[in-house]
Amino acid sequence: MIRTIAITKDQQLHKDLPLEQLKEDGIMWFWVDFSEPTPSETQKLDTVFQFHPLAIEDCIHNLQRPKLDYYDDHTFFVMHALNAKTLEKEEVDLFNGDGYIVTYHKHVCPELEQVWNRLLRERSFNVWDEFHVLHQIFDKVVDNYFPIVYAIEDHINDIEDNTKELSMETLLEQLFDTRADLLTMRQTVHPMRDLMYRILSSHRLDGVRERKEYFSDIYDHLLKVSELIESNREMTQDIRDSYMSLNSHETNRTMQILTVISTIFMPLTFIVGVYGMNFSYMPELDERYAYFVVLLIMFVIAILMFLWFKRKGWFD
Repeated sequence: MIRTIAITKDQQLHKDLPLEQLKEDGIMWFWVDFSEPTPSETQKLDTVFQFHPLAIEDCIHNLQRPKLDYYDDHTFFVMHALNAKTLEKEEVDLFNGDGYIVTYHKHVCPELEQVWNRLLRERSFNVWDEFHVLHQIFDKVVDNYFPIVYAIEDHINDIEDNTKELSMETLLEQLFDTRADLLTMRQTVHPMRDLMYRILSSHRLDGVRERKEYFSDIYDHLLKVSELIESNREMTQDIRDSYMSLNSHETNRTMQILTVISTIFMPLTFIVGVYGMNFSYMPELDERYAYFVVLLIMFVIAILMFLWFKRKGWFD
């Protein structure tokens, strides 16, 4: 689907004009959105706008790294939005030139829809131009990162508190899944941060320099998201180490108890083994109370060894 918004020199908004009318003299600037375009619609990037073939190729291929490319009469941006439910990266491509901005995305982009609908509701367009639209799209995409990170952080706190009393195996599985989500966030946010730094450092984007404080605010948000991701990764690592240490401690404790039991039974097994030998002459076997005496000795040995281990703190 291709949709258009055009702002005329007399500050009037026209929606869904044909692409051929967008270059008329009365148009001050326009925005064309290619939303889930068909192959024939994608061809218009070349036949109507004459964008650079490399930029068009980047639009067609999936998930290019966030970047900024300069061409003769336009600038090409690639940014990544995040699906809040699946955490999948969704590419949004932008062409920015003199008096126009063109967006291209193969998935429905809620952040872009917010900017589009806000522009349609506006009554005054004094502050709106192609660079203001560029800023608004970047701002909405970056702001959408925060609730995702906060949701992951809340999940980490639930894993740490374990209010549902889940097993350690389940908790570790959830923890590793969370670390994978944070890695996905990191692989998205860091390139976006580098992209915004390049935009701020550019000397070829006059509209950005005029709004440098606004784009700097987006860069600050990206820095904050990056710090949140790193702190949450460190938290998951600490929780993982704590669970692994606890698991190791419980294993050592079990082995300690088994060792005590085995040690107590060692002398008892020796006594049983001695009197289990089939020799013809064993004087103790002829005594009337020899069986009970041996049992008493074995019982006393077991009690004394138990008390000795308890005194040493093996049962604390």
